[in-house]
Amino acid sequence: MKKESSMQKLFAYAGNYKYLIIASWILSAVSALIALLPFYYIWRIMQEVVLAAPDYSKAQNLSGLGWWAVGFALLSMFIYICGLLCSHIAAFHVQANMRSILMRHILTLPMGFMESEGSGKIRKIVNESTAATETYLAHQLPDKAGAVATPVGLLLLLVVFDWKLGLLSLVPVVFAFLIMGAMTGQRMKDKMEEYQNALEEMSSEAVEYVRGIPVVKTFGQSVFSFKRFQTSIKKYEKWTIAYTKDLMWPMVGFTTLINAIFAILIGAAYWFGGANGDPEILINLLFYIIITPVLTVTLGKIMYGGENQMIVEDALKRTDGILNRKPLPEATTKQEIPEYSVALQNVSFRYENAERDALHQINLDIKEGEHVAFVGPSGGGKTTLASLIARFYDVTEGKISIGGVDVKDIPSRQLMDMVSFVFQDSKLLKMSIYDNVRMGKKDATREEVMEALKNAQCEDIIAKMPDGVDTVIGSQGTYVSGGEAQRLSIARAMLKNAPILILDEATAFADPDNEAKVQKAFTKLSAGKTVIMIAHRLSSVVDADRICVLKDGGIVEQGNHEILLEQNGLYAHMWEEYNKSVSWKVGKGEK
Repeated sequence: MKKESSMQKLFAYAGNYKYLIIASWILSAVSALIALLPFYYIWRIMQEVVLAAPDYSKAQNLSGLGWWAVGFALLSMFIYICGLLCSHIAAFHVQANMRSILMRHILTLPMGFMESEGSGKIRKIVNESTAATETYLAHQLPDKAGAVATPVGLLLLLVVFDWKLGLLSLVPVVFAFLIMGAMTGQRMKDKMEEYQNALEEMSSEAVEYVRGIPVVKTFGQSVFSFKRFQTSIKKYEKWTIAYTKDLMWPMVGFTTLINAIFAILIGAAYWFGGANGDPEILINLLFYIIITPVLTVTLGKIMYGGENQMIVEDALKRTDGILNRKPLPEATTKQEIPEYSVALQNVSFRYENAERDALHQINLDIKEGEHVAFVGPSGGGKTTLASLIARFYDVTEGKISIGGVDVKDIPSRQLMDMVSFVFQDSKLLKMSIYDNVRMGKKDATREEVMEALKNAQCEDIIAKMPDGVDTVIGSQGTYVSGGEAQRLSIARAMLKNAPILILDEATAFADPDNEAKVQKAFTKLSAGKTVIMIAHRLSSVVDADRICVLKDGGIVEQGNHEILLEQNGLYAHMWEEYNKSVSWKVGKGEK
């Protein structure tokens, strides 16, 4: 199967607007050719002046020739503007189409896709890759068409006036082209991909660092405490310096050659008789000195046009990387779910490109209405297990069912209606508190929203807001703390009232006062529901019906708080360490 070129892909995004792209090429090329005509009339002016010397009154056509030069220059500008108008309309359409298609496709992908790829990386691809195509189509591609047409017209002009001078002026151009080819070949493509990878990695890590700033400031750390971010910056620095040094001498050679045309022309004119005062040689030399800078500019445009094409090819490759990700198989028939128990049978899961399973042979039955907590060392698989239940990913092996029905057979919308989430990093959008909470149930009445806020212990948050429940989060410096955001998220989950509730480190960012209110809200929210809680604060799981201790991708212990303490295993050790940490007192070295 023949590989689709970058222009074919851009044409596909453009639809019928591709004809505007083609029109912009034609208009730009015509404009470039017409832009050479003023040089001809300038040469005619010089010819009249030189040949009329010393009696300049004989030069009768200077005014007319000058107006012809001005007219063609204005005509060239007008045609070029028309070309840019066509290219911009098409470019904006392509960019809008790409973003729309990307976002629609991302919405079909499992939620685990965003977690595994990182929101910073995805945002960079959606924003910057599509912006690269807009810049390329709107400006660089028309300029490239003009840059290709210009040498053709120049070749004709160079040969018409004095073919010897014309050919000699092309000698440094040929060598410059050879150097440019060496700089912009496959090696440049590979380097451009490395550059974009380094930028992408640094962007993704920067987003994670910014999100962690509260922790950094709280514990007096610096950017160096975020090793991955620091490593990505160093990697980018090392790459850019090495690449710049690598291209330094080829770029010096290219720049020297395209600017050396003057020296060759002057030497050649002297050699061919300019030293004897031949007026024709002098006139032609002046013409070439005036017009060859156009060749220099054109070569620069061609070189940067090739580089920009590589950037666009890399951008399209990255967008294709998202578009080629397949959504999870979607069931179409709504299922009858008799009850809301959760069962995992021989469940194993391995992340893409991972060397070993994140979870291995998990068997677990959670009864309807049972409150189960997942605890254990970091990296044990707690969040992964909860994500599989909500079908953020599909299991590698085994089966997960709700009410006896495989989650793969439940349509995603129905599954999402059955499950509510409260994450440790609660997401509130830049809209009113009322609209943020109402996202849990689009057809909820104002009374239902207010009741959910009351049950989630949010009355004190609303009371201090300038516009109460209609205050827009993030506008005019109005923000909420981490614990307050958690309570608003709980209100949203209460309004949704789904039978299965997943709490992922939901009290992680809560201060003691907020934690007490969050726990009170959890009690109200959890009533009568199947609850799966992930926690590091062991004090929040002591009342759970069952505690599952995960380590290295497996459940190593399970039971209630008292039973696990009696077993004197991993949980008992964690409980002992937890109590030591909370009983430690700051000051005077006391414990």
